[in-house]
Amino acid sequence: MMADENVNAEIPIEENGAPDAVDGNEEASDVSSSIQKDEEEGKAEVSSKKKKKKNKSKKKKEAPVQTDPPSIPVIDLFPSGEFPEGEIQQYKDDNLWRATSEEKRELERLEKPKYNSVRQAAEVHRQVRKYIKSIVKPGMLMTDLCETLENAVRKLISEDGLHAGIAFPTGCSLNWVAAHWTPNSGDKTVLQYDDVMKLDFGTHIDGYIVDCAFTVAFNPMFDPLLQASRDATNTGIKEAGIDVRLCDIGAAIQEVMESYEVEINGKTFQVKSIRNLNGHSIGQYQIHAGKSVPIVKGGEQTKMEEGEFYAIETFASTGKGYVREDLECSHYMKNFDVGHIPLRLPRAKQLLATINKNFSTLAFCRRYLDRLGETKYLMALKNLCDSGIVQPYPPLCDIKGSYVSQFEHTILLRPTCKEVISRGDDY
Repeated sequence: MMADENVNAEIPIEENGAPDAVDGNEEASDVSSSIQKDEEEGKAEVSSKKKKKKNKSKKKKEAPVQTDPPSIPVIDLFPSGEFPEGEIQQYKDDNLWRATSEEKRELERLEKPKYNSVRQAAEVHRQVRKYIKSIVKPGMLMTDLCETLENAVRKLISEDGLHAGIAFPTGCSLNWVAAHWTPNSGDKTVLQYDDVMKLDFGTHIDGYIVDCAFTVAFNPMFDPLLQASRDATNTGIKEAGIDVRLCDIGAAIQEVMESYEVEINGKTFQVKSIRNLNGHSIGQYQIHAGKSVPIVKGGEQTKMEEGEFYAIETFASTGKGYVREDLECSHYMKNFDVGHIPLRLPRAKQLLATINKNFSTLAFCRRYLDRLGETKYLMALKNLCDSGIVQPYPPLCDIKGSYVSQFEHTILLRPTCKEVISRGDDY
């Protein structure tokens, strides 16, 4: 047939008459391997492109790095939404079994959202204090220092009304003033080289508060005073635990605190614990939840309980070791358990509405009212204080000319262990 003849004609014939089958197979094999090679290269190219796409998508998901000064909300630095836990300390003696108890672990799993909220607040605190430590120096106006710190908190915590924000005014008490001082508007106080400043500020998420403080002193002669309160606070944290009596913690703190001496301008002082200042339990939207942690022996025998938050804070003084209220008041807080109290002054009613909306039972200061646009409110504020709705918290002072240092951490008595929520690399 014509078709057969055409096929045969295309096949070369060797001298012996046999078709060149080997060469034909080799040529077909070459074509086949070439096609296979192209396919493999094509697959490799596609695979490479996929990997590049995956790498690109991974890069997109990488968390940003905090800026200097800090401006990126902490929530954006942890895309998983999980925030780092604080320092873990095991309970002592009779409570060691808790670390391996499956029942207690299950209790913690149920509380995970609460833990995560307070850890977010703690991470904000760590990043803000790191920044403030890098910029604080003699010659700064105290108002500028506080507003710089508070604006950083607002950015990093993604301030959201009563859901997230500042937990109480920035305390920046100087020298013999131990606590509760922040500048009112117009105050021209300037930080000096020989000042001892207690920087005490709080952050919160959904009312879960981190209360944490440290002391700044530029003159190294104050170092032993700072070390006394730092060590005393760490001792209080170490001694704290479920079923521990509060009085026992106070005795341990005082023993460590008063083992220190400090020489200031050629005169030696025995460091004292301020006997009428305490640490305290913390509740949701409640900075002082009812229990006090003394820093001297002889306190109450009430016990700490599982699930409680505590601010462990100590105050070291070169003065009498006793504070009194003095100076112009700046701190205020609505009473936590106050019921409805009728008010006659319309301006007082209006101011109370502002307080309820913006602070509820969290502490505030006059600068915060100024920032909200409130003016000529002092009479109304006094009326709220006189009626018992709002409590004023004037500065607490030892004797003039003395020096006070403070360190403070927030701890959580978890079912299985003790977590120092606010612990950082700095202290």
